[in-house]
Amino acid sequence: METLFQTYPVALPIFIFFARILDVTLGTLRIISLSRGWKRLAPLLGFFEVFIWVVAISQLVRNLTHFSSYLAYAAGFAAGNYIGMWIEEKLALGTLSVRIFAVFEGDELSKRLADAGFGVTVLDGHGSGGPVKVLFTTIHRRELEQVEKIIHELNPKMFYSVEEVRASSEGVFHPKRRQQLMKKFDLIKKK
Repeated sequence: METLFQTYPVALPIFIFFARILDVTLGTLRIISLSRGWKRLAPLLGFFEVFIWVVAISQLVRNLTHFSSYLAYAAGFAAGNYIGMWIEEKLALGTLSVRIFAVFEGDELSKRLADAGFGVTVLDGHGSGGPVKVLFTTIHRRELEQVEKIIHELNPKMFYSVEEVRASSEGVFHPKRRQQLMKKFDLIKKK
């Protein structure tokens, strides 16, 4: 590798840039997996993250006179953060809890969410302005846009909050997603 970088000096910053993108992307995904309690994935991502980092930093230290490598190191770090977040957003992994506070539309919203295949629990509550219906639903992260669309169709100013769920058990989940999970489980079971 050393002779490659001596023969083609531009190869070193390029190598460091892409190595940093890869290791920081893996680091971002590792942190997300840690926060979600994925105990098997986090150490695996951590192993590859650190391995790639050690290779990149060792090349940087061996070639301290190449200032362009410093810039590539920093640029790779920034790009890796962005790409890691982008990948995590596109994968949309995880489960969310959505709490909706409806003043007038609670019953209609509950019906629409149930008709769309979401499990809904409704409680009577009392807010600062009087009686409210508090709706709870636990969804897969990629379904949030669909739930938000249903909420906004009834009242674009309705208050709701969304939180990550670390663990859940049982419950009613969207039928399409449940079928996908069952197919995957059957494939895993048969192997």
